[in-house]
Amino acid sequence: MILLDTNILIEILKGNQKTIEKVQNFNTTLVISSISVMELYYGAMNKIELNKLEKFVSLFSIIHLSENISTYATKLVKTYAKSHSLDIPDSLIASTTLVNKYKLFTYNLKDFKYINDIELI
Repeated sequence: MILLDTNILIEILKGNQKTIEKVQNFNTTLVISSISVMELYYGAMNKIELNKLEKFVSLFSIIHLSENISTYATKLVKTYAKSHSLDIPDSLIASTTLVNKYKLFTYNLKDFKYINDIELI
């Protein structure tokens, strides 16, 4: 399974054909984090855009936070927040990926590449 990072979802919404084709060519289940859903909704300009985003995210299985994900994210923040500026949303997305043994498709490799055992696309 592959978890799509928020920046990938934004590129799909923008109509970036390169990203859309790459996602369509993955031969596995694609999922998104509830954190990405929150980030998209937070960035909505108005209720019309929010309604469009709701329809878009309904196309994916949403992986919600669990105690294991939260605990792992706390460990990542403790380990990497000061040394690599890991923020809370990225720590939750990374921990969702690691706890569930997913691959992470992101364009922000620099935000995750230092995390042990994370498989980035």
